[in-house]
Amino acid sequence: MTATESKIKIKEGFVGQRMIVLPPNVRKWFSKNALINGFYLTDIGYYPKAIYHDRERKTGSNAYILLYCIDGEGSVNMNNQSYTLKPNTFLIVPKLMAHRYKSSVTNPWSIYWVHFGGTNADAIYARSLEEGQIKVHSIPFDEGRIKIFDQLFSILEHSYREKELEIVSMNLQHFISSLVYYKQMNPVIFDVDSVSLSIAFMKKNLDKRLKTEEFAAQLGFSVSHYIRVFKQKTGSSPINYFNLLKIQQSCQYLYFTDRSIKEIAIKLGFDDQYYFSRLFTKLIGLSPLNYRKTHKK
Repeated sequence: MTATESKIKIKEGFVGQRMIVLPPNVRKWFSKNALINGFYLTDIGYYPKAIYHDRERKTGSNAYILLYCIDGEGSVNMNNQSYTLKPNTFLIVPKLMAHRYKSSVTNPWSIYWVHFGGTNADAIYARSLEEGQIKVHSIPFDEGRIKIFDQLFSILEHSYREKELEIVSMNLQHFISSLVYYKQMNPVIFDVDSVSLSIAFMKKNLDKRLKTEEFAAQLGFSVSHYIRVFKQKTGSSPINYFNLLKIQQSCQYLYFTDRSIKEIAIKLGFDDQYYFSRLFTKLIGLSPLNYRKTHKK
């Protein structure tokens, strides 16, 4: 890097940047507010095409730092590892961890960033990890997410009054949750793994009496491997889960049809009406007859 570049590198400010750093007295007030002391921001900003953006904290930060890249690229270095941020990716830097992040010189990033803290911040950060490890997450661009961010800025630029700061903190948690919980908020897009495929197969065959071996074969898995991965995701054995789906469907039949309990049992692959009734009672807490009497209009 030339001497000129070195000088440019440490300059603050980028064309079109937006940045707000809350004053110390406002930050101190957060801890006294029962509505938002669990989660709040301390700094927030947007740096477009931030060439020579280079920030190093040798002792880390007292807050968590969200870096959300929408254009260009850059790198984050911490704990002797390097992470690359490209368009539509994000990463959360843990608090008190030494780090350095910088924009690419040839393809500078545009990033939204937030420093956040609070008693719930540890738990939100933990949800961003994968098997306990820091991860760069890829997510589709969502204009609605950017509108939330812009709204945060608009409110803060207008006032630091109590109610304004409360709604900012609440919306900030929604903004970060839309990143951290993206898969859970969009299950149709992401539930394409083997267990989800197996559950979809179960739902299509609720009228059949299927065994674990048949579910495993449908995926090309050994029975032992299938049981293990299924239980890891659902916390349940395949047969127990299959039976639960059947009982859930039977609730629909009891509510919306006049079929007898015996007819419903047969419809869902149960030869023994009394076994079906015992299973229903165990899972729902009411017998099929009492469920119908209680809920049917």
